Order: sequence, then structure tokens, then C-alpha cells
Amino acid sequence: MLVFLDFEASSLSKQSYPVEVAWIFEDGASESHLIRPAPNWTEWDPKAAAIHGISRDELERAGTPHEEVAHRMVTVLDGHDLLASAPSWDGKWLSVLLRAAGLPRHTLRLRDSDDAILEVARETLRGKVPDAELEALASKAAETEVRIPGTAPAHRALADAEEERQRWLAVREAAAKIAG
Repeated sequence: MLVFLDFEASSLSKQSYPVEVAWIFEDGASESHLIRPAPNWTEWDPKAAAIHGISRDELERAGTPHEEVAHRMVTVLDGHDLLASAPSWDGKWLSVLLRAAGLPRHTLRLRDSDDAILEVARETLRGKVPDAELEALASKAAETEVRIPGTAPAHRALADAEEERQRWLAVREAAAKIAG
């Protein structure tokens, strides 16, 4: 099953670490976790905190220990198709989290949600439109933009993961309409 995943982080530096992770399955089941930093995770950028609105104090007070979050992710997400809108950044933070919990960094792997979005358009259109038009129509459908009214502010992990899921659903629907 497809799973849309997102991290928020302490900064965008090489020493950054994850502060929040959330995922949502294509069927809508979701989880979100604030991550209590590992002892050696000390780098902190106030500009990043201003964007996601999570303070270091909040992580220390209300965050789930990083090891528990990592093990929960492996338990729930192993064997699923994990997607992220920024797989290089999210993959970095996933790797940092897994390694800090003593797990191999490639225990879970991410791929670009744009790939899954294009795939659903292709699959929906295949056999319903001429092959010569398939790629152009799939690309057109995949350009569908989505904003979800009434969700949490952007730059929170669950809201961002849900936005990617909604985009995937919208593209699937748009491709079905094109296929007519």
C-alpha cells in the first residue's frame, strides 16, 4: 500500500535531525509523532522552528523517544511503498532517526511521491487513451495542484503528508475523467 510520509527537522544543515514525522496510508489511516531528540542531537535553527512551530522544549517535554518512533515506523511501515515529496531531505532524516535507534539506515526506503502520482495517472489512462497520447495526458493529470482547506498550517508533518495524499487522489480522479 502507498504511504505518504513527511518529516519536520531542526534545520536544513548537515547536522540536522528529525523533530516530527507523520505518515498517511492511501486509505487515510495516519500517525504523527513528535520526536524527543537523541542526546547528541543538539543543532537547532530558530528559523526552522519558526516555520514548523515546534520548540526544542516541546520536543523534550512531549516528544516520543527517538528509538520508540524509529521502531514504530519499522513495525508499521515495513513492506509498504513509502513516498515523500522531498525524498532526499526526508530520506536523510529517516536515516538519522534509524541510525540513532541502532537500526540499519536502509531499513526503510523512500521514493518520490511525484513518481507515484505519475504512475497512478498512467495506470488509470492505460488502455483508455491512445498510447501516443498516454504520456502527455498522464503528465497533464499529474500537474493537478491541491490545497486542503481547514488543515493544520503547512510545514507540519501530517498536514504535508496529507496534502501529498490528496494530490495523489486528485490526480487519480483527474485521470479517470480524462479517460472518460
